[in-house]
Amino acid sequence: MFGVRPKWTYVTRTMPAAAAAATTIGPHDGRARAGDLIVAKVGHLGTHDHVEDPHGRRVRLYPGDVVVGAYGNRYATDFYEGYVPAGARTHLLTAGGLIGTVAAAHEAHPDPTTLEVAGRLVDERLRPLSLEDFALPLPPPSPPLSAPITVAVLGTAMSAGKTTTAAAIVRGFARAGFAPGAGKVTGSGSGKDRWSYQDAGAQALLDFLDFGMPSTFGYPLNRLGATMTAIRDGLAVNGCDAVVLEIADGLLQEETAWLARRLPGFADAVVFAAADALSARSGVAVLREIGVTVRAVSGLVTRSPLATREATAATGLPVLSPAVLADGAAVHLVAREPVLT
Repeated sequence: MFGVRPKWTYVTRTMPAAAAAATTIGPHDGRARAGDLIVAKVGHLGTHDHVEDPHGRRVRLYPGDVVVGAYGNRYATDFYEGYVPAGARTHLLTAGGLIGTVAAAHEAHPDPTTLEVAGRLVDERLRPLSLEDFALPLPPPSPPLSAPITVAVLGTAMSAGKTTTAAAIVRGFARAGFAPGAGKVTGSGSGKDRWSYQDAGAQALLDFLDFGMPSTFGYPLNRLGATMTAIRDGLAVNGCDAVVLEIADGLLQEETAWLARRLPGFADAVVFAAADALSARSGVAVLREIGVTVRAVSGLVTRSPLATREATAATGLPVLSPAVLADGAAVHLVAREPVLT
């Protein structure tokens, strides 16, 4: 029971309502690990003047508010580089409720919202809670011959158009008669990508948060690889026969580069999102060097007909806008045909 009504953030969405209702604030033992559920008081309001609640609604923040979030790291070239804090004074790294200390900030966001950690979130037995406590069990692996069609979307960096591209591919599969599912393999916990997939027609959704991570930066690489497989297999268990997986950040990010090397034999097709023709050529070349075959380029580059022609010439690949993917081109990315009922 809290003294004031707390504002629960999106990263707590995996907690059952009954479990959340039985929590209170416990002392902080001085240890800080990614995934720990934390209660903190809002101090100075900076860039983040709102949070997303567990249902994705934007909730206005005021100085003195109490928020419930989770410790984690953030890797965002367009926003913050941040890490699990060493002390009580820290920052709000995302509107989704990721809590950590900013180490470097993009010049467009120099003023992070500050937090004062009040304590750990504990259960009725005063046991400190972590998102690990509410993680889904790993699903049974999909047999190779019956695994869902899988399309992976990567990009040059943040804001290259990966989520828009992934949602368009979901839409294209849905219109073609598939039962599509969508998953975010890496990134920081936020509802906006999830809702984009759902609005496009995804029949089931999974992401890293479902498997106990508020963000993926800093987690062991083998765990991220297992999570990528678990998202695909979990969507298959939920009846999806086509799966679209978005891998966050750019190819220079360590986790993204490591996961990209595991796509051959795992993904039926890879689509690369880029902001311009030069980055499209560079990204496709990097992927080819590590054995990844890219089937198409999409993303922000497709907003310009001239840039689209440049990218086509530079990569030798089809450059498909999200609208074209949603209108039917998505199904041509894979060899298998849809099963219509």
